[in-house]
Formats: sequence, C-alpha cells, structure tokens
Amino acid sequence: MQSGKLLSWPEPPLEWIGHKRQVYSISYSPNGCYIATGSGDETIRIWDAETGDAVGQPLEGHTGVVRSVAYSPDGQHIVSGSEDKTIRIWNAETGSAVGKPLKGHTDWVWSVAYSPDGQHIISGSSDSTIRIWNAETGSALSKPLKGHTGGVRSVAYSPDGQHIISGSTDKTIRIWNAETGSAVGKPLEGHTDWVWSVAYSPDGQHIISGSSDKTIRIWNAETGSAVGKPLKGHTSWVFSVAYSPDGQHIISGSEDKTIRIWNAETGSAVGKPLEGHTDWVWSVAYSPDGQHIISGSSDSTIRIWNAETGSAVGKPLNGHTGVLFSVAYSPDGQHVISGSEDKTIRIWNAETGSAVGRPLEGHTDRVCSVAYSPNGQHIISGSSDSTIRIWNAETGSAVGKPLKGHTGVVFSVAYSPDGQHIISGSTDKTIRIWNAETGSAVSKPLEGHTDWVCSVAYPPDGQYIISGSSDKTIRIWNAETGSAVGKPLKGHTGVVCSVAYSPDGQHIISGSYDNTIRIWNAETGSAVGKLLEGHTDMVLSVAYSPDGQHIISGSYDKTIRIWNAETGSAVGKPLEGHPGTVSSVAYSPEGQHIISGSYDKTIRIWNAETGSAVGKPLEGSTHPMTSVAHSLDAGHIISGSNDVAFHLWDSFPQISPRFTSYIEAERPDQEGWVKDPGGGLLYWVPHDCRARLHSPALLTIPRTSVIRSVSLHFDEFAFGKSWTQIYNTARP
Repeated sequence: MQSGKLLSWPEPPLEWIGHKRQVYSISYSPNGCYIATGSGDETIRIWDAETGDAVGQPLEGHTGVVRSVAYSPDGQHIVSGSEDKTIRIWNAETGSAVGKPLKGHTDWVWSVAYSPDGQHIISGSSDSTIRIWNAETGSALSKPLKGHTGGVRSVAYSPDGQHIISGSTDKTIRIWNAETGSAVGKPLEGHTDWVWSVAYSPDGQHIISGSSDKTIRIWNAETGSAVGKPLKGHTSWVFSVAYSPDGQHIISGSEDKTIRIWNAETGSAVGKPLEGHTDWVWSVAYSPDGQHIISGSSDSTIRIWNAETGSAVGKPLNGHTGVLFSVAYSPDGQHVISGSEDKTIRIWNAETGSAVGRPLEGHTDRVCSVAYSPNGQHIISGSSDSTIRIWNAETGSAVGKPLKGHTGVVFSVAYSPDGQHIISGSTDKTIRIWNAETGSAVSKPLEGHTDWVCSVAYPPDGQYIISGSSDKTIRIWNAETGSAVGKPLKGHTGVVCSVAYSPDGQHIISGSYDNTIRIWNAETGSAVGKLLEGHTDMVLSVAYSPDGQHIISGSYDKTIRIWNAETGSAVGKPLEGHPGTVSSVAYSPEGQHIISGSYDKTIRIWNAETGSAVGKPLEGSTHPMTSVAHSLDAGHIISGSNDVAFHLWDSFPQISPRFTSYIEAERPDQEGWVKDPGGGLLYWVPHDCRARLHSPALLTIPRTSVIRSVSLHFDEFAFGKSWTQIYNTARP
C-alpha cells in the first residue's frame, strides 16, 4: 500500500500547549500536515495538524524571541527570524539547523518569507530595511532595500515572485521589485498608526494590511490605491492578517484577543468574532485547504477554528508560615518565588497558584529578598542571618555554601543581566559584589552610604549598580570598578526602601518612607517631573513594567498603585485586597500580571490592565501571627506567634522624626529577661526562642498618643507570679 486515508480522525485539541511563552508566529506546511510555531521562549515547534501532537523536540538555536516562521514551498525547510537579529534555516523533517545563521540585520528580525520558487528568503527588521537572501547558500543578495523611515514589521512575496511588499512603523506599505530591489511607485499611505502585517491575495491583485489604528485596509496591488473603506471592528491593534486560499475571505488577529473573518469583496464582517484566547492574538493563518484557521497568542497557546462556522474545533487540554518580604517571577513567567519571615523560600506555579515542591530551607533567619538568575536556572536569597544563598531552581537544593561577608541583615539581592555576578545590600551600610559561579567576593565592599542599604539593582546593560538607603539617598556605582559615580541623588525626606531601573536604562525610580515615588535621570542624576503622590503611607516597593510604560508601587497603606511612567499620573484606582502591608511588587515578564507579597502572609496576582485580582491568594501559613503592634513609622514590629515566641523585628531601618526618644534593649540576660538601660524589666523570652530575637531591638516612645490601631492577643495572658504557667516547651 503506497497511500491511504483515515476517514475518521479524532478531534484535534482546541489548545495546543507546549511553548513556555507567547506564540508570535504560525505557518502551515504546504501539504497541510504540519504547523510550525515561533515563540517568546526562543524556540520553534512543529505540530501534527491533524492530532495536535508535538512532533519531535523544540528547534533550539536562537538566543532571542522568535518573531516569525515560514515553510519553504516544498515543505522541506523552515525559516525563522528572531530578536537576536538573525535568520535561521531548519530541516523540517529532522529539526536540525541548516548551515549557519544568516547575519546582516542590525536589529530585531520581525518577519521572514520564502519566494514562491523557494530560491530566496526575505526578511524585515527593526533596522528599517528588507534583506534578500539566497535560500541555498544563506548569502545576502545585493544591498538592503531601504526606504522605510521606521522598523519593518512584515514582508511578503507576490504570488508570481516578482514583487515584495513591506509594512512599517512609519505607517506605510511599500512595494519593491524583487529582482532589482528598487521601489515600485510611491508608498501606500492611509493608515494612521503602525502597520503590523501585510499579505497578497492569492491572485496577486490585492494587498491587505493590518495596523495599530485598529483597521484592515485593502489596496490595489497595481495602482497602490485604496479599495473601499477600512475594515473596522477590532477594538485594539491588528497584529496579523491573511487571505483564505480561494481569496474570498480575510482573517485578522488582534490585541483585543479575538480573530475576525471578513468578506474580501465587500469588506463586511462575517459572523461574530472568534473568542477563546485569553491574551493578544499575534498570528493567524488558513490551512492550505481553507477549512481551518489557526491562531497563536500571548496566552502561549495555539488554537484551531472551523473556518466556515467560526467554532472552536475539539476540546481543550485539560505556604509560608510568616510575613512575606519579597516576591519575583521566573524569567519565563511560569513560576513565582517568595521569601518569608519563616526563613524559607517557596516556589509557586504562576498559573495555578499551587506550591511547587517543598520550601527551600537553609537560612537561619528571615528571608528578606529573592531573585531569579537571568536564565531561570538559579535562585538567590538574602537573609537576616547575614548570608546570601544560591539555589537550584529546578530541584530546590542549595548550590555551594552560603556567601558570607556582610555583618548585618541582607535586605536586597540581584543578578547582573549576564548572570555572572550577584550584588547585595545590607544593614552594614555596604554593597557587595559576588562571583555567581564561585560565590567568592569580587573586590572590596562598596562604601559610601551612611546608613542601611535597603535596595540594590542593575541597569539592563549591567554597567552600573544603584542603591537606596536609610540615609535618604540613592547612589550610582561603576559595576566594574566599584567606584561611586557622581554625587548621591537627594530629594526624598525619608528612607529609600526600593530602587529600580527602567527597561531602557534611562531612568531610575525610588520608593520612600515619605509616601512618594521619584523618577530620576539615570545619566545626570537629576529629578524628572514631579513626585508621584497618592499613597497614604510608606512606599516599600517599586518596579517598572517590561515595556517601561508603567510603574507599580506597594505600600504600608495596604494598596498597590499603577502609574504612567511618562506623565507620573495615577492609572485607575488603587489595587485593594491585602489586609496587610504590601511589602513587595513585581510585573510578570510579559507585563500582563502583577504580583504582590504582603505582611498578611499571602501573595496575590493581579491583572495589570484591569487591576482586578486573578484567582485566590497564594497561602501556606500554618503559624499565623496572634498579636502584633507596629511603631508609628512601621519600622518595627513586635509580634507573638503560635510558636510561643516573642519576635521584635526591625522591619525597616529608621525611626521616624515623630518620635522624641527610644530605648535600646539589649539581648536577653542569662535568665531570659530583656531590660531597658536602667535595668527595668521589659519582657521575658523563653530559652528555646532567644536565638531568634534580632538585636539590637528598639522600643519607641511616641511624643503623643498612639494614632495607629494596635491589635493584642489576650487568650493566654498572665500577670504577676502566674506568668510562668503559660509557657510550655512541649507545645508547637
């Protein structure tokens, strides 16, 4: 038997899950048997179009997001374009790379396509050029095609291979002679925003384009004139457009999470939008027989639709024991880590909210800061035990010995962008740089701050280090030499709790005890714009969105706020839900979600666009705090827990000016009593809990009556001689 056909195949899955990040590009093989997809996880995957099963292993080699994939006309090869500025050719059957990467572009490659005869490949790039390559040798043919004044987002060949079209961020479409590379006629103008996608009709008579102006336009390919009115219906940017094989219909994928089908002759919408994706639709395509539509989305899935009915095809594939001080996303966005007062680090599934494995244990005191390595393979943590620890992110096991050198609490840790170094900031007023592989200290400590270092961060290029301190300043350091760069950035009137660079490295943000966020020019150190005001209490954590357009902040006022990074104005209402102080905030890598860690021992996930809570809080506490009282500046917490211990924590470093005096309490004496300097008894600490008490401990006396509410637990309270009756070492 040389050929055959199964008359009744099982339904393919509605969602094809395999990529770890956004699916940006989709391409059918010419025979319709396979589908290739390109993703933000830097890989290409091949799928069986009939069953939805992944075929072989992911195609790996790119070092950046894969923005575009396409099959050769004979189906033997796949070409891919990436943010790593290269084009790669792959053997479609074996998945192996063919030859070396095609290099020449000086910026991201957004789009690739084969010529109809398969002899040439074209590529469009953010460097504003189109390049033509020999598909067999990989060599560039002639010079780049220049004319666009903005990045080229999409390229395509005419069906006869004589012309090339390109769409650009300069809002125009251009037509080129494929043989000579010269421009044909004037640019096609009409869109009022970026052109994301272009395509020829099967007969070559028309061109379609999708734009950020939310419309699709049809053009006469010969004259360049617009045909009819723009196709309107999408409520956001149109990222992808394609013709059906018979040329009768057009499909479009949009930022509004939907796919739309249009009548190519009349421009009218056909049926209702295809809904199902939970995020932006980046790529759409018809099957070669025109019976199905496939779509790739930022929700990391591929979906298949019935092209006639628009219906989905097939069925879907189906804590901590103390205050949280720090949360962070893994680079691929699949996991969340958290560091807690309970001395552990936990790993969570970012989608389901379930705990992954057991807690990472090893620190002998609270975990103040956690971070992932850029490649996601390791986790670092900074603790009140004065050490930094490195962990295997997959197994949760400790890597090497603790990094020792600081003489105080380690409040903040971060990896360099290349993953080779780790930085840490401490209450010993210094910043230290460590070799991430060996754990050894690199050079001497960075000294200059006159008080505790609360936060440290690298810029995207890794050339500098910034630090925020209790001395109310931000300092910039040369990451290689460790020397201070310029003068301290001054402006805050309270402790600087958190600092961060913008994704482009041009700005610095800082959050402070003075209830404000400030934006600074990273080069000059000067303040940019006005203070970001809105929080009614101290700002403990700040972060930029991945695209740099927004800033988030977490505060002692129990809220998270979103700000416009350019104007400094508040975006929407505060995110409310935590019943306790918000100590840490972060964006997911793709910017769609915000996570927050709180003194209420939970992590919450929020929709970054709507501000609504996503799912339930991530909880794991088995020893809740039974009594707690804050100093007026929230810098210190005295708490009682079900572990029958008193804890006096230095939550943050500075006593507010509202206090007129303070009492420095020494460590417990031999009998367990903590006394004031005059010998007066303050409280007694059980013998098995004395090692947990942080020293020095500060008790503050306000000038006026306490204006914050204080919660006390009196279920087990004794006065006078009977005080010894409430303590029992046998209890948990």
